[in-house]
Amino acid sequence: MGHISRRLTAIVALGLVLAGCSGAGAPTWTYPPGGSPAAGAAPASANPSASTQPITPGPDVAAAVSSIDIKAFDLGFDPSSITVAGAATYDVTFQNTGSTFHDLTFSDGTKLGADPGVTATGKVTVPAAGLTFLCSVPGHADAGMRGTIGVATTAAASTEPGAGSSATTGATASVSAPTADPNAAPYVLRDATAPAVLPGTVHDIDLPIIEKDITVAKGFVVRAWTFGGAVPGPTIRVHLGDTVRINLKNEGAMAHSIDFHASQTAWNDQMVDIAPGGTATYTFKADYAGVWMYHCGTAPALEHIANGMFGMVIVEPKGGLPKVDQEFAFVQSEWYLGAQGEPADYAKASAAAPAPDFVVFNGIANQYKDNPIQVTTKGRVRVFVLDAGPSIDSSYHVVGTLFDEVTKEGVVALKRGNAGGWGAQAIDLSPAQGGIVEFSPAEDGLYPFVTHAFNFVGRGALGLFKAGDGDPKN
Repeated sequence: MGHISRRLTAIVALGLVLAGCSGAGAPTWTYPPGGSPAAGAAPASANPSASTQPITPGPDVAAAVSSIDIKAFDLGFDPSSITVAGAATYDVTFQNTGSTFHDLTFSDGTKLGADPGVTATGKVTVPAAGLTFLCSVPGHADAGMRGTIGVATTAAASTEPGAGSSATTGATASVSAPTADPNAAPYVLRDATAPAVLPGTVHDIDLPIIEKDITVAKGFVVRAWTFGGAVPGPTIRVHLGDTVRINLKNEGAMAHSIDFHASQTAWNDQMVDIAPGGTATYTFKADYAGVWMYHCGTAPALEHIANGMFGMVIVEPKGGLPKVDQEFAFVQSEWYLGAQGEPADYAKASAAAPAPDFVVFNGIANQYKDNPIQVTTKGRVRVFVLDAGPSIDSSYHVVGTLFDEVTKEGVVALKRGNAGGWGAQAIDLSPAQGGIVEFSPAEDGLYPFVTHAFNFVGRGALGLFKAGDGDPKN
């Protein structure tokens, strides 16, 4: 690809030096969202394993219960701490008042599952040591859906649903970054070329929801949740005023949904959970121009976005955009790695001080450093940029050139040929913000693009534009 300048080497080195930081603590919901229609589910089940024993409460068990009644909300249990009168088998009533599927999984493997608004019943045997319980839907336990059952004369169990128990099925365990696997499949290079505007004024777009293994950096595989089988999902480009119909089919194993920031629709209208195997159509009119985000909104939304469920929508302004030589689309996002081949680690993603393992453009660390993007020397280059987050800001910068056109969140910040001769060096974007920049490489050579938060450059947020043959000395 030609030689990489000392300046590029310094960028990489500085990124590596500054790459270390840490965070802790999963947040809880202050105001859990209310219910919404249509969610997906697995069937309820129970696993009683002992004979029922009569309970005769005495003075020391006055506050104990003789049956177990638990409500699930988004994202917690009410109550989350229960005392029963003694070691015995109890009737369990599990009511889901949340907006998505939840289950009640006890540490002995007993599980009840329920769709929103549904009540499931079963039995569970509580030993003298007590039990713990959680929701095994990925991310839910880490977000706060955990609880304990104690016996009146004994302390509640201290062990979580754990090793050797089916209670952990589907739960996300917090782990440090895995070691690179030399046998991991190579990553699939994402074409950064921006798509053309879709013809016509009404667009029917099929967008299957697919859970699949994706190599997100050399040696690192994530069991990603995707729109269309890729991270990010496909970029959708339309004219102002067009009607867009998104046909969704959930081919995954858990409920998912979609939220288009380019749309105007109530949260509890079209942003509904789709059960595994279910379908839905999301329709909107592109009333406003811009670079917009779409993402899964199923609780916890952080978990679904962190695991790959996002993409870009470009809505052209009135009259369209002027013709340029080349156009590219970049979505910046983060990976918080769990174990190899497992979903992203929710506990790491929800830390108050974000410390992603990788910050990437178009889903894969360093893919455009390894495979520089060819551009025309002195040509006009337009870049659509979206920061999908979920938590880190972007300061998108191209080393060795200046932006002479900048539009951020609908605001034209800079026009080419302005009277004052102004230029720009970076476009700053918070999560869910988008913008457009334009530039012209002045000579043959390599032009690195980065987020100018350099502690993330060494974590994958680095690519190269290659103008001409890449050698300014020829």
